[in-house]
Amino acid sequence: MSSPLFLRLGREFAAGNVLFREGEHGEDMYVIQSGRVRISRRVGGEERPLATLGRGDFLGEMAILNGKPRSATAVVVEDAKCLVIDAGTLEQMIVGNAEIALRLVKKLARRLDAADEMIQILLNPDPKARVLHGLKRHAETSGERAGVPMVSIDALANEVGVESTQVTEVLVRLRRLRIAQDDGAGGIAVMDLPRLLEFMEFLEMPRKFTS
Repeated sequence: MSSPLFLRLGREFAAGNVLFREGEHGEDMYVIQSGRVRISRRVGGEERPLATLGRGDFLGEMAILNGKPRSATAVVVEDAKCLVIDAGTLEQMIVGNAEIALRLVKKLARRLDAADEMIQILLNPDPKARVLHGLKRHAETSGERAGVPMVSIDALANEVGVESTQVTEVLVRLRRLRIAQDDGAGGIAVMDLPRLLEFMEFLEMPRKFTS
């Protein structure tokens, strides 16, 4: 049974629906009640996935907070139910509920940290290092889910700006070290995050001593 809030603000979106496109003017934000939404943006002339959001996540808030065009594109990848909130409703919710305001501030701070981390990854001139840092990022944001595929080879390649073959080459070595594995269908799972971090630090040591 739908909640009163969903009855008032909720909408259902089928997979494939575009919630908004990069560069568009935005008047609404979305709070995901169920399903998944992929966020992507154009980098170097190509569409790059940035994140896949699920239940409890919200998106599109920046366009109504700062009045600027959408900074990314949002596409539903799994049938979703969302609360659709306009600027006036958001303002009322923030004024009337300090917890909502605090959650919004914390979420925005995490978004900024994630964006900064992604920029640093893309600036790394070593493609294999970008793959490792991309895997680390996914493993850390996935929580305690060792062995569960969290990203596909192609998606990771797109995120960090390398060819899929380069991701596969890194994965071969990580598989030998029992740090990560693929599920046979292109999905990558990190088996041991502490060992991945140790491996990355080991690879960085020569650069530290020569810089």
